[in-house]
Amino acid sequence: MLIIPAIDLRGGRCVRLSQGRKSAENIYHDDPATVARNFVASGASMLHVVDLDAAFGDDSTANTNALRSITQKVNVPIQFGGGVRTSHDLRRLIDAGVKRVVIGTVAAESTETLDQLATEFGSKLCVAIDACDGRVLSRGWEKATELKATDLAKTVAAAGVGRIIYTDTVRDGMLTGPNLEQTIAIARESQLHVTASGGISSLDDIKALRDADEPLVDSVIVGKALYENRFSLEDALRVCEH
Repeated sequence: MLIIPAIDLRGGRCVRLSQGRKSAENIYHDDPATVARNFVASGASMLHVVDLDAAFGDDSTANTNALRSITQKVNVPIQFGGGVRTSHDLRRLIDAGVKRVVIGTVAAESTETLDQLATEFGSKLCVAIDACDGRVLSRGWEKATELKATDLAKTVAAAGVGRIIYTDTVRDGMLTGPNLEQTIAIARESQLHVTASGGISSLDDIKALRDADEPLVDSVIVGKALYENRFSLEDALRVCEH
């Protein structure tokens, strides 16, 4: 089980939102590159970075600068998402040093574009499925759809994408534990590798994912619990060694 610390960018700062709401923001650090360096020093072998401003359709210049600083100051792979819509967006991010680019809205809204991007970028692409009560949200979680998360997962698999990041938006930033049942369902419906996201609050949550008897769920993104000192990254990594 790979532990992937999250760095969410808004206005060039490191923040966390509760349930993705703009109005429910906690600012944790003015220099995301320092946060990134600290995570790597504690043992992180990958970082998950999100441009919240781009996801919301707002100006993201400050976040672009923050990403550049992060890629220059750490030497672990960066997984990056938020507002990625086109082949040009992906190419720009990969050229900037991003190892894996995450798309969400495009996958939910255009199977044709999903197929095109999967063909062009292969393993450098993964898809975020963000869902509330099993239904997909898009446009920075501000647009509800009737699309079932499990159906989108099968579409993603058919396109040839190798990995899904599944987030239960009701739990994200709430420290209430992950939606284990739905995360496993996404893996089993798609037969893809799945990164769990949203709600991790304790080492017990990580142990539950580790012991879920679903090898396709092989990684987890952890954000607020680390920032709120619910546990240390070192302790989380030790849990996953067993």
